[in-house]
Amino acid sequence: MHPTDTTALTRRGLRLAQTTIAWNVVEGAVAITAGLAAGLISVIGFGLDSGIESVSAVLVALRLSARLRHGDADEARERRALRGVALTFFALAAWITAAGIRTLALGEQPESSPLAVVLLTVSLIVMPLLARAKTTVGRALADPLILADAAETRMCAWLSGSTLIALVGFRLTGAAWLDVAGGLVIAVFAVREGLEAWAGELVEDDDDD
Repeated sequence: MHPTDTTALTRRGLRLAQTTIAWNVVEGAVAITAGLAAGLISVIGFGLDSGIESVSAVLVALRLSARLRHGDADEARERRALRGVALTFFALAAWITAAGIRTLALGEQPESSPLAVVLLTVSLIVMPLLARAKTTVGRALADPLILADAAETRMCAWLSGSTLIALVGFRLTGAAWLDVAGGLVIAVFAVREGLEAWAGELVEDDDDD
């Protein structure tokens, strides 16, 4: 690939990371606020995921900025950054699982949240678009770091969908376990994506978008 093309794609990747940071700061704050108000573990988990994705995007933005300044990739640092992204997947999966078990054990009964439903619907539109754009850049550069970030953004879209289904189901049936189930499904995907990010396999394996 021509150096000019590489630079242009790297700049695009940086802009996408910056957009992700801005979006997730707002999204996370709204989701956590709505989740705490209604006692919805899946919505709080969604908000925490937004915060984790912001951390991931910051890591990616820092590494891409360094590349643009220095012209070359520091493979050792980028491997550490990639593993940092993987750890955020594991942290999210652990939190969702622990919080879900606690909710079921205590028999907690959440409330419905129209604000959360609106937020999740918007996220379900925005996140896939961001993930696809990141995947395009990551594949063009054969860059596992950008692909790992794209995977985390895609997982946020999955989390939006599963949480939205859980909330609608809870609103219709009053079954609190649906709130927990919506989060646990994503925990499984989080572990899978985390293992792939840790191993640096997302370049070869990220073909399900």
